[in-house]
Parts: sequence; structure tokens; C-alpha cells
Amino acid sequence: MQATVYTTQTCPYCHQVKAYLTQKGVEVREVDVSRDAAAASEMVRISGQRGVPVTQLGGEVIVGFDRPRIDAALVQSRRPRLGAAVASAARMQAQGRCKAAQGAYVGKIRSGGVAAQAGLRAGDVILSIGGQAVESDIHLQGLIAGAQPGERLSLRYQRQEQVIETVVTF
Repeated sequence: MQATVYTTQTCPYCHQVKAYLTQKGVEVREVDVSRDAAAASEMVRISGQRGVPVTQLGGEVIVGFDRPRIDAALVQSRRPRLGAAVASAARMQAQGRCKAAQGAYVGKIRSGGVAAQAGLRAGDVILSIGGQAVESDIHLQGLIAGAQPGERLSLRYQRQEQVIETVVTF
């Protein structure tokens, strides 16, 4: 995991944020806004603030040395994610988008995510993961939340009339 920390050389809180993130095993990319006007403008654009430190971590923008927010962002970023938008197959069946009455209908796929690596496509329906039948999109999210980083799980999905089995790694 990597964080970007917008800093200045004279900011004591910037040094504390970088040390804290390093201690947590996060790779820190430092951007000195006192020497780079474009970076300073970018920092203001993403945070709405002119003060440092500003940290980008796991999709979060954190202003100041806010340990609780940093810790929450670290926990959130380490949760296993499928990398695809999913919806209830039953709801999609009612709309005529698929034939499956149970499972998780796959929508948009995030490039480079677990779903993309598994070969999933929009319109597929996830039937089971880790040997457990998937009842709905919410059920799938719960099953994925229980996976450990690096864990390999079997994944069975339907593409049109064909059922495909693969293994995914979170």
C-alpha cells in the first residue's frame, strides 16, 4: 500500500504522519508543496485546504495528523474487494437482464481488480464463492468481507448458458 503525503520541510506534523505511516508498513510518497507550485495546487484541489500535511490513502484524503482517520483508512484499504459493481440477480431477472434467480449480477468491472483477473465480464452472474452458494449481491459482499488478504477461493459463475469455475485471490 502507498500513501501520498503533501508536506513542507518545516512542518513537524508532516514528519509525524510519515513516521506513523512507515511504522504501519505503508510506503510513503512525499510531495513537498513548498517547492512545487503544481503540487500545491493539486493538494488544494483534492483537500480544499492550504495547510499541510494532507495525506491521500486508500481513496481517502486526510488533512492534518489524524490518527483515527488514518487507521480507519488503513483498515478499509486492506479489506478484500471484488473490483466489480454487483446487483441482485433476482432483481436483474425481474428486469429481463438475466435468467438467474439467485446470485450476484456483475455490472461494471474495475480494471486490475480481482474480478478482472478472474475473467468476469459485465452480465455474468456469480453463483458461488469459496464453495458457498451466493444468494444475492449483499450476501456476496459478506462472503468476500470474510476472506483474508491473499486467500484463494473458488468462484463459480454463469455466462449466458455456460457455468464457469475459476479461482480468485484476494
